[in-house]
Parts: sequence; C-alpha cells; structure tokens
Amino acid sequence: MPHEAMSISASALSAQRTRLNVIAENLANANTTKTLQGGPYRRRVTQLESEAPAFASLLPDQQNLRGVKVTGVVQLPETRRAFMPGHPDADRDGYIELPNINPVMEMADMMAATRAYEANVSAIQAMKSMAQKALELGR
Repeated sequence: MPHEAMSISASALSAQRTRLNVIAENLANANTTKTLQGGPYRRRVTQLESEAPAFASLLPDQQNLRGVKVTGVVQLPETRRAFMPGHPDADRDGYIELPNINPVMEMADMMAATRAYEANVSAIQAMKSMAQKALELGR
C-alpha cells in the first residue's frame, strides 16, 4: 500500500506541475497580440483525469487506486477586442485581438494548483515518515 500511495501522490505532483506550467504560460502571454501562427495567443487549460480503470466503480470491495494523469492541454478559441488605434497590430477600425486571459482568475488557479502540489508533498513526507518508523520498529 505505501508504494501505491507514493505513486498516486507522484502522479498528482506531475499533473499539478504541468498545470502550473500552463498557467504561467498564460500569464506570460496575457498581452501577446501576435504569435508565430499569426493571431493572438490563445488561453490554454490543463485537462486532468483519474487513472482508475473505467470498471473500477463496479468493484467497490477492490482498491483500484491509481492516481491522476494529464489527458491534454486544450487551447481555448476565445479572444477579446480592444480599441488601440496606434497599436501596430490594429485593424483598420483601430481594434486589436487580445488573449481572453483574466490574470486574477489565472492567479487563483495558480494558488489552487500550488496548494494541491503542497498537499501531495505533505502526503509523500508522511508516507516516508511512516515507512521509516516501521523500519525502526523492526530493530
């Protein structure tokens, strides 16, 4: 069981690290009006999913604990328009396309991901401590 618990927490650490990287990328590109593809940067979100098999709910007496995995990073299509007639990327009406990124929402998501990461670090430390105490009992 301790090995499985460590594996679950390790998968969550990896997933939250990916989530934090995507959020940081969104914040860094909040005002990017032109990417290599030509348009404004598009907000991205991380999709997470349980690694438990689909039939796990049919076996309530079994412990089908698996962890979490990143199933993808999805690019959202929404942008917003702002009136900036002097901007080099402005259209003939003076509007530019900006990413639809709300920095306050991104920071809130970052805090949630950070707390989830910290919780899994604490879980791993607790499991390590329990394993160490179990080894000391055997002496």
